[in-house]
Amino acid sequence: MNILIVEDELTSRELLKVILEPYGTVQTAADGIEAMKAFNLALASQPYDLICLDIMLPKMDGQQVLKGIRKIEGDKGLLGPDAVKIIVISALGDFENVTEAFSSQCTSYITKPIDADKIVAELKNLELI
Repeated sequence: MNILIVEDELTSRELLKVILEPYGTVQTAADGIEAMKAFNLALASQPYDLICLDIMLPKMDGQQVLKGIRKIEGDKGLLGPDAVKIIVISALGDFENVTEAFSSQCTSYITKPIDADKIVAELKNLELI
């Protein structure tokens, strides 16, 4: 599985990396602009199977990244099962952010603190592992 972690906080990024490395190749991005660049580069060769996306990011927030990725996929006809699975992992669990993320077609939404068991359970639920 090809995985991208988009998280600006180093400790959270490293924790997610440790949790996800047993399941595939993991790359990271520390802001929204890096995330979009990584997504576009991977799309040309080996697309991501999973993106773990924080909302509060510098330069471009996670909601904008989510919308940008889904727009690119839509333009390329990558819909439904062909679209990357995007799990939003955020400290923001308020109704507005959760609703906006699902309206923008996130696959799943998990609130922090980061919990390995929750993440692994969600990977199983999404049939990624």
